Amino acid sequence: MGAIRILIAEDETPIRELLDHHLVAEGFRCLHAVDGIGALGIARDGVDFAILDIGLPRMDGLEVARRLRREGRRVPILILTARSDEVDRVVGFEIGADDYVTKPFLPREIVARVRAIFRRTGLAFETSPRILRFDRLVIDEAAREARIDGADVGLKPREFALLFELASNAGIALSRSMLLERVWGYDYEGDERTVDVHVRRLRAKIEEQHSLGRAIATVHGFGYKFARG
Repeated sequence: MGAIRILIAEDETPIRELLDHHLVAEGFRCLHAVDGIGALGIARDGVDFAILDIGLPRMDGLEVARRLRREGRRVPILILTARSDEVDRVVGFEIGADDYVTKPFLPREIVARVRAIFRRTGLAFETSPRILRFDRLVIDEAAREARIDGADVGLKPREFALLFELASNAGIALSRSMLLERVWGYDYEGDERTVDVHVRRLRAKIEEQHSLGRAIATVHGFGYKFARG
């Protein structure tokens, strides 16, 4: 089975790109539309999921959803809106939307809702475990192992999760707060220094003990990025 195709219909470029970044990191394939007419065409061509902003130009997201349902298309739909109007929410559900999120939102919340909708609708959604290769370093998601020259480095679960998150976004700076959200979860109440502690442990096990060279770079005043390509 190929990658699950998700339509992101959003005319605000930063939001569209942010959603794309998080969904692609989870193994989904994203298709983009910046207006309702384009969104309707892409959805008709065939997608597995549709994220529709209400405020799309040329045809709003609710009308896109309404037309898809009238045509008998059962693609799961998540509605995005900058408004908190209860009428919009009710209308969205009445025309067959599966969920509704008000801006601003956390990108990981969208990912969680997408997966929850797939589970509710009984559709397959699991993506294949990934193996990330960086010269001597191999990061195996299924085995939950980081190996250097074929030998398991022996990372603890949280250390592995942090390394995998950084390596999945190689070259991209991730803030400490973002890493806390992705690796420790939304409800984690600890200090951002927790990230610093775990990065030090990763560096000791990967960079120092195995002479790998700098793998995790500090982005001063912000966070960290995986520095190997």
